[in-house]
Amino acid sequence: MSSPGASHRVPLSAAFNQVGRMSTLGWQVLRAIPRRPFPFREFIQQCWFFASVTILPTAMVAIPFGAVIAMQLGSLTKQIGAQSFTGAASALAILQQASPLVTALLVAGAGGSAVCADIGARTIREEIDAMEVLGVSTIHRLVVPRVLGAVVVAVLLNGLVTVVGVLGGYFFNVILQGGTPGVYLASFNALAQLSDLWISEFKALLYGFVAGVVAAYRGLNPAGGPKGVGDAVNEAVVITFLLLFLLNLVITGIYLQIVPPKAL
Repeated sequence: MSSPGASHRVPLSAAFNQVGRMSTLGWQVLRAIPRRPFPFREFIQQCWFFASVTILPTAMVAIPFGAVIAMQLGSLTKQIGAQSFTGAASALAILQQASPLVTALLVAGAGGSAVCADIGARTIREEIDAMEVLGVSTIHRLVVPRVLGAVVVAVLLNGLVTVVGVLGGYFFNVILQGGTPGVYLASFNALAQLSDLWISEFKALLYGFVAGVVAAYRGLNPAGGPKGVGDAVNEAVVITFLLLFLLNLVITGIYLQIVPPKAL
């Protein structure tokens, strides 16, 4: 038999409840950042950890991303007789969309999963409860440096992905498709503008923040036991990916409505 309140249960209420709790944790992180003393040493360690596990995979992923975009756009522009805009279109696609998403996926998949596993292990060993009993804020001591580390590394990696992606696109367009090197490089200014760089860095910053908050939240709330920590890591990665693609859709839509495209 169904429970008395089953008929009144809102579909997906558990998902909305999780999003609300993660939003609350994100607000608590923002409030805890100005608190002193700031855990600077832990912050530096987390930045180094995120960078060490994401730099090489991010660079390796950026090369095929840039190559695929350049080859696809090169084929398209050749069909419509606009080969001179291949470089501009490729750079714009990499800068606005590919770079922030590749950065966020690697930060969430490589760094965020490790953060979730670390905090989850501390939770099931009751270290988190012990810190709270001693009056130590786990948000300020553990979550803030990890979230800020994810944000800083995401912003820096975004620039790396942009450079590597554009260079990869240049190589494949010029070598494989017979493009003109001078035209490819000279067309960068045709469509791209400075606001595209700012929105790309803003996306990377926001994606890094979301990845760090989701990883910390799932680490603080595992189901129990080692298996619960493993499940929390998987859930953190999946939830982060879903939120990132949703945020990318919203931010891109707003940006394209507010910022006019550059005139040719």
